[in-house]
Amino acid sequence: MPHPEPLKDFPLIAPLGLGGWLVRFGDRPDDAANRAALAYRAALDAEELPEVEETALGLASVFVRFDPMASDAEPLRARLSGLLAQRDWFAAELPAGRRRWTVPCVFGGDHGPQLEDVAGQAGLAPDAAVRLLTRTPVRVLTLGFAPGQPYLGMLPPEWDIPRQKTLTSRVPAGALVVAVRQLVLFTAATPTGWRQVGQTAFSCFRPGDEAPFPLRPGDEMRFTAVAPGDLPTFGGDGGASCEALE
Repeated sequence: MPHPEPLKDFPLIAPLGLGGWLVRFGDRPDDAANRAALAYRAALDAEELPEVEETALGLASVFVRFDPMASDAEPLRARLSGLLAQRDWFAAELPAGRRRWTVPCVFGGDHGPQLEDVAGQAGLAPDAAVRLLTRTPVRVLTLGFAPGQPYLGMLPPEWDIPRQKTLTSRVPAGALVVAVRQLVLFTAATPTGWRQVGQTAFSCFRPGDEAPFPLRPGDEMRFTAVAPGDLPTFGGDGGASCEALE
């Protein structure tokens, strides 16, 4: 498979607040930009630069935080630019250490009340929509909005479905929702403008565990369709399996 072409005018580095640089690989969610951001962040973390206090991954960017009272901004910017220049990050391999999670999910009915609406907007029958959503793994693009909550994608273009104009008052923890070519697996019960197509028992945030966030950016998730009676009780892996990716 040919490597994707770099996005026009990217990558670029811009200040974000007094103590941060934002390294951007695109201006919208994009598979190629996310792959580049994942690879760049892994390489930057491996450098263990003493002035870098934290890195955080966005959908198409990497935020680099430093202490402006202890470090000068411009030398760090130069080092970040130097790392950018070392390779074509859009052609870089995804970082090592990724896992694939296979997660049981009930689609449609009370567990996915907006599946038919979503399928119609994608130009698909509900059964065809479920087959597509379970056929191919999606990547954890980033974690955010709530602790450990994954944004998953990218889905094919027909899934570029807008968010709702009004909020659904509540979807439960473990709900699988969709919009703008992405899936989100909810950490906790919450209002949302995304449409719920399924329900899992997978817990994305486990505050009592040694590793409270089981998912990492770059991991893959694959959903398998199960009957409502086969869905485990919510909590922990919720019946999911996990395997290392090469």
